[in-house]
Amino acid sequence: MTSLKNHVQLIGRLGNDPEVRTFESGKKMATFSLATNETYYNNKGEKVEDTQWHNIVVWGKKADVVENYLNKGSEIALGGKLINRSYEKEGEKKYITEISLSELHMMGKKD
Repeated sequence: MTSLKNHVQLIGRLGNDPEVRTFESGKKMATFSLATNETYYNNKGEKVEDTQWHNIVVWGKKADVVENYLNKGSEIALGGKLINRSYEKEGEKKYITEISLSELHMMGKKD
């Protein structure tokens, strides 16, 4: 059951075009936001749509795939793990949760 430790699976659409950085070592990193939507009815019977945004980080050859084949609005399924980190901005400590992508499945029609 070790494969269930810190594992996330999501299906959603890219909220922006991926940002790709290439480091001096030649290693590539891509980042993008992913929107997941859930629709439900509240206790008044009204339809409610809830959108959650997720920060995705991709490294190496998968970053090449993201750069070449994905853009804003692309529908994907992904698997990965949660990464929590912090940084300081203007003297204030900020916290961020990201998903480090390990599996990627492109869905929908080919453009």
